[in-house]
Parts: sequence; C-alpha cells; structure tokens
Amino acid sequence: MKVLHKTKHPYIVKVEGVCGGKPVVSGTRIPVWIIAGWLKQGYAPEQIKNEIYPTLSLAEIYHALSFYYENQEEIEQDIRYNNPSEEELARRARRWKKLSSLRSIDHEKGLP
Repeated sequence: MKVLHKTKHPYIVKVEGVCGGKPVVSGTRIPVWIIAGWLKQGYAPEQIKNEIYPTLSLAEIYHALSFYYENQEEIEQDIRYNNPSEEELARRARRWKKLSSLRSIDHEKGLP
C-alpha cells in the first residue's frame, strides 16, 4: 500500500486504494469522517473509543478529531456524501433506476 499523503497528524494518513484516498487512521480503514460523525451525534471521544472503536487509542481518536477541525469543510463533505438525506437517497435511487432501465434496453438490443 502506498501512502498518498502523510499529514501533520501522525496517526492520520491518506492511502491510495483505502477509502477512496480519504483520510483514515493509520493502519486501519477507519475514515476520519466517521469518527467526526460519531462526535457530531453526541459521542465523547472516550465513548467512541470504548463503545465503537476499542482497538483505537484515544490519541488516534483525538488526532482524527483534530484533523477534522483543521479540515472541517473537506470532512463535512465526506460526512454528507456518506450519510445522504432522504431527498438525496431518492435522487440517487431515481438515477440508478434510470440507468438500470437503459442497461436493460441495451441488453435487449444485444448491446454490452
């Protein structure tokens, strides 16, 4: 695995082929956005460690949160993308249904 980008947070890296190159806790596939999401839902860092990610250290969790606060716009975008609203889910479903029907028509015509 190739590290795309080391950050000033020693426990946070961006790795090619891991979570789309989004920032993750080093040595894991746990993205920063998910840790920030738990915090936004009211979980304290200690709860995140004890109840959700017991294999992470508190230092790793705090580094993820520090990265979040220093790159809030980027991480908020990741949170929104990975936790879409009902409207966005409906939009994606309509798009998928449309694409599926087009593929079905192509298949009926013998096209790949």
